[in-house]
Amino acid sequence: MKRKLLCSLIAGLGLVAGGAAQAAIPNGVVKVGVMSDMSGPYADLAGQGSVLAAKMAVEDYLKATKSKLKVDIVSADHQNKPDVGSSIARKWYDSEGVQAIFDVPTSSVALAVNDVTKEKNKVMVNSGAGSSDLTGKACSPNTVHWTYDTWMLAHGTGSAVVKNGGDSWFFLTADYAFGQALERDTSEVVKAAGGKVLGSVKVPMGTSDFSSFLLQAQASKAKIIGLANAGADTTNSIKQAAEFGIVKGGQKLAGLLVFITDVHGLGLQTAQGLNLTETFYWDHDDGTRAWSKRFAAANNGKYPTMVHAGVYAGMLHYLKAVDAIQDDTDGVKVVNEMKKLPTDDPLFGKGMIRVDGRKIHPAYLFEVKKPSESKGPWDLYKLQQTIPADKAFRPLNEGNCPLVKS
Repeated sequence: MKRKLLCSLIAGLGLVAGGAAQAAIPNGVVKVGVMSDMSGPYADLAGQGSVLAAKMAVEDYLKATKSKLKVDIVSADHQNKPDVGSSIARKWYDSEGVQAIFDVPTSSVALAVNDVTKEKNKVMVNSGAGSSDLTGKACSPNTVHWTYDTWMLAHGTGSAVVKNGGDSWFFLTADYAFGQALERDTSEVVKAAGGKVLGSVKVPMGTSDFSSFLLQAQASKAKIIGLANAGADTTNSIKQAAEFGIVKGGQKLAGLLVFITDVHGLGLQTAQGLNLTETFYWDHDDGTRAWSKRFAAANNGKYPTMVHAGVYAGMLHYLKAVDAIQDDTDGVKVVNEMKKLPTDDPLFGKGMIRVDGRKIHPAYLFEVKKPSESKGPWDLYKLQQTIPADKAFRPLNEGNCPLVKS
């Protein structure tokens, strides 16, 4: 009787184990979502290009590894609204089988999706948002912050500008989480270097007329007008500053987050001399050039931003982790495996993911070329400084992340 009972228990355990193994990747398909700004001010730097980057990563991973994984990609436009982003995330997680969300530019949306992802124990690999709070006070065991953040931008571009004599600042700040974090982080850098912040003005996202805000900046007499914004907001503010003759009047602009698509759109005549910090540039080495040319060929000739590169590299590493544990349903388990495995891809090179979710890799301080220095439409940057991986991002013990044990 005991033997019969034991056999029944073993058989039952086998069924449970088999069921669990099968459920680890539901229906045998890894389903991921790319959530981005598809139609607003960040559509060029993220948007459909992020969807393309994710698809390229899946194709490249499966081809290189001969993996048996099946991957399904869906996408949606969060419209830069936190409530819309949260709603999409809940729907994807609750009823559509999505296990991981990628990209999510716009920090207010990213922070909202971060909360939903933690609640549902799924995964977010963020490439598009900048707020350093994602690996600080809002850090989550379910989130990886891949590409850049406001601390990196402040200590890259901000430090370089202050060292070159830009010791008084006035900020034009995008009025949401990203802009506020960027102003905060850059202000700390300016003050630590002995500079002064003379003031700031909050500017609604998607503003078309910057005249009243630029006049306030001009009246401040600050040496540097810090643009704590991104995408179309950055390019519009730079264009209108030129129209007002602000730079000719002796003040300088510091674009604290400038993407290659912004510089291309502005043109070198307008953008020349701008300092900017990025973690990826298409012309960095043979690996970045080869991938970027493939990307551009499939993207109407438009070259990738660092956000697109981050989606691609993040997807590769996510698939590597899922393949290693054969499970995509337990978000914390997947992210822990991503942290355990060293990162290595053709766009960011070798690196790692810290306990706070911060992906660590070098950053680069660039200067925008003069028209006479450029050899083609996308030959836009010259390298000024490489910031080593261990210096590019905020020290682990300074972010107040609850995951970091003191």
